[in-house]
Amino acid sequence: MKKRNIKIFIDGAQLSEIKNFEKYDGFTFNPSLFRKLGAKDYLEFTKEIIKETKDKPLSIEVIADDEDSCFKQAKIISKLNNNIFVKIPITYTNGKTTKNLIKKLVSEGIKLNITAIFTLNQIKEIISEVQSSDHILSIFSGRLYDIGLDAGEIFKTISNFVHKNSKCETLWASCRMAYDLITAEKSNADIITMTPSLAKKIKNFGKTPEDFSLETVKTFYNDAKDSGFKL
Repeated sequence: MKKRNIKIFIDGAQLSEIKNFEKYDGFTFNPSLFRKLGAKDYLEFTKEIIKETKDKPLSIEVIADDEDSCFKQAKIISKLNNNIFVKIPITYTNGKTTKNLIKKLVSEGIKLNITAIFTLNQIKEIISEVQSSDHILSIFSGRLYDIGLDAGEIFKTISNFVHKNSKCETLWASCRMAYDLITAEKSNADIITMTPSLAKKIKNFGKTPEDFSLETVKTFYNDAKDSGFKL
């Protein structure tokens, strides 16, 4: 894999396929992905992930929705492994900021991945609490695209502010296509999360359009042939 000026974290890999991504820089998960992966016990499944990811940075999210419960869960998760970043949403489900929770966790020395960030104002609200440590700030770029906004420009503005005012790293989250890797690099992202299927497409970078066109035609033809279709 070509060395790039950005770290690639694999998002939501199956336990059985984590070893296939050992050359990548880290791994991330969230409750939705745990459910999709068939997890029955949150902590036990996390422990299984730790066994597979070994010493790579690993982001695991709390599953509560109030300050006290999130604080307790974050402490439990953080103690499972030294390489864990505890994922904390930027707000609770009622829309209120998690700033005070973040402040308390930072004072405990817990590494955070603050997630579901969409705006610069959300960053400005918490920057004073996280600026002295290398926490991860996850900006959901793919979902910004989903609502018709220019995620590249928004991310670049946020990332430049973060780098100027803190030691934190910015993460391009909710990747939608392989080209997001290029856009994330241009937008000064430190990290990008990619699903296993998208990460595998990076190997196509460098192919000529003509070669990829021919490969596509052959794929369609072989699928039609293998299906046994007749006209």
